[in-house]
Amino acid sequence: MFSATVFRSIITKPIWSRGLFVSSVSTNGNKSSDSPLEYREITKDRSQIIPVETSIRYLKSAAYQQTYGVDPVWKLYRRNHKGSIPPRKTRKICIRGGVISTGNPCPICRDEYLVINEHNIGLLKQFICPHTGEILSYTKTGLCQHTHYKLVVAIKRAYNFGFLTFNVPFREYDYSDYCGEVTGK
Repeated sequence: MFSATVFRSIITKPIWSRGLFVSSVSTNGNKSSDSPLEYREITKDRSQIIPVETSIRYLKSAAYQQTYGVDPVWKLYRRNHKGSIPPRKTRKICIRGGVISTGNPCPICRDEYLVINEHNIGLLKQFICPHTGEILSYTKTGLCQHTHYKLVVAIKRAYNFGFLTFNVPFREYDYSDYCGEVTGK
């Protein structure tokens, strides 16, 4: 019916294989809901360095709220794996040579405006358990091992610089339960 050359000229590469995706970014700094959104093409290129200040502003923007809502960035992420049992470890790295090298990058690597730095407290708090204060593991969050290592270093630096505080709950004890009545001499 069709020759191979005619068939190749009819079918082109799908959009997802070209690495172009569409994202919405607020054009002005207003927080009103009627502010227009600018649509940009997002490529798999991650060689451009995004400043930390831009990442902090992005966490407060309407585009971030539209994408993630009030949930942490890792909550809606689901890893692709073959079989019914997921592997114990996540992939080692998502970005090789400044380009996303996987079809399903981790939650930090897929969004170019999420920059891991000790000054970006809003992002770091999403990876700390609110009940115990421990750093969440990469098996729970789905981060690649390279990004998780950078996250752990940034969280420890934020603790050392005082940007993050240790929340140790105050517990009040009734010592009479343990020692009996305390009498003064």
